[in-house]
Amino acid sequence: MIVFLIYAIVFVVSFVLVKFIVRKTTTDYTSLKTVTFGDESAVVPNRIASVISILVIFLLWAAFTGSKLVPGFMHAPGPFIGDATFTYTATAEGVEPDDATVTVRVFEVGTEAEAPEVDPGEGWAKNDSDIVGAWRSGLIRVDRNDELDRDAGHTVIAVNGEPIEPGGSVMTEFGRVGMSPKGTLNFEPAKGLQMEPIWLPPPEAVVARLGEIASDGYRDSTLWEHLGYSLFRVILGFLFGALVGIPLGYAMGLSDWFRGWFDPIVEFMRPVPPLALIPLVIIWAGIGEVGKIILLFLAALWIMAIAARAGVSGVAISKVHAAYSLGASKWQIMRHVIVPNSLPEIFTGARVAMGVCWGTVVAAELVAAEKGAGMMIMVASKFQLTDIVLMGIILIGIIGFGIDILMRWAERVLVPWKGRV
Repeated sequence: MIVFLIYAIVFVVSFVLVKFIVRKTTTDYTSLKTVTFGDESAVVPNRIASVISILVIFLLWAAFTGSKLVPGFMHAPGPFIGDATFTYTATAEGVEPDDATVTVRVFEVGTEAEAPEVDPGEGWAKNDSDIVGAWRSGLIRVDRNDELDRDAGHTVIAVNGEPIEPGGSVMTEFGRVGMSPKGTLNFEPAKGLQMEPIWLPPPEAVVARLGEIASDGYRDSTLWEHLGYSLFRVILGFLFGALVGIPLGYAMGLSDWFRGWFDPIVEFMRPVPPLALIPLVIIWAGIGEVGKIILLFLAALWIMAIAARAGVSGVAISKVHAAYSLGASKWQIMRHVIVPNSLPEIFTGARVAMGVCWGTVVAAELVAAEKGAGMMIMVASKFQLTDIVLMGIILIGIIGFGIDILMRWAERVLVPWKGRV
């Protein structure tokens, strides 16, 4: 929640500052024109905003993981590491309450640590020492070295002078001291605001893991083989979906019979998530490559059919009448009017279908795949290798973004008249 709040504050401050500076230094008459909804040329991405957005995300990631890539003053408060102390007050049968001090050495997880040596003191309640890992907690049996144990009614009644009872807790400057239902103390060091590496590793750990897997591979396959298999499955499934979906969409847009016949099927399957079809595809086609391609084919089919149908239905009837008045045949109208005017919708559908396929293949590879980005993420998650999981997610996002850029470029080259006619 704190991260999102900081991100929102940075967004607002950046927006105000950039707009104020731009307004004072330049006069952009293009930005003053009235925005027409649906006209993609009316609003274009602000490059400054894009750079700041990516930079802020990286800095937040680095700050809340204690990354060495940013200066220390930018780090969020980290977990307490060092020697923590607190005093407990205990009672027992036949004696006055006595105080003793507990020293807990909080160490960085992954390193070795030993409990510090302490003077036991002179009272019947003896000073104790123990170790606890950062971001962890540990039970501390303070009665184990006291002269009177639980058989003699040993009971802790206060911590640092504050009363405590089973199920309660006391906050100290080093962390929280709680008491279990059976009366055992539990020390939980202050965690700060940084994320534990097992939940969110710093950027340099993810980069290091990327270099390691790129050179040594993972699960008997190189990184490029994993990504290549995923990309191959996506392209093949999308192509099959487009080869069937586009003609089906054209037929539904041009023929009332085809529209009536296939519309219930398409509209029924459109809201069904591709992931819901995984069990059925496994039953029909098994867990091999064929099943994965069929799943991706179904993910792209309905999107491409709807996009082609919308493209045909959106052609202005005045253009068709104009072509007829010039003596055009039905084939010429199809070739020079219907297809060119429907291509923008088809390309939009293709971009959506590729995104859905790319997201679906990761889930499909979670089921008995030997290679692929999804398999890599799944296996890594079982062993809590969060750096590999994050690396896979980032690579999937980069490749997906690259595919979308490629689709936009192809649209600009093949459909240069989009938004102009």
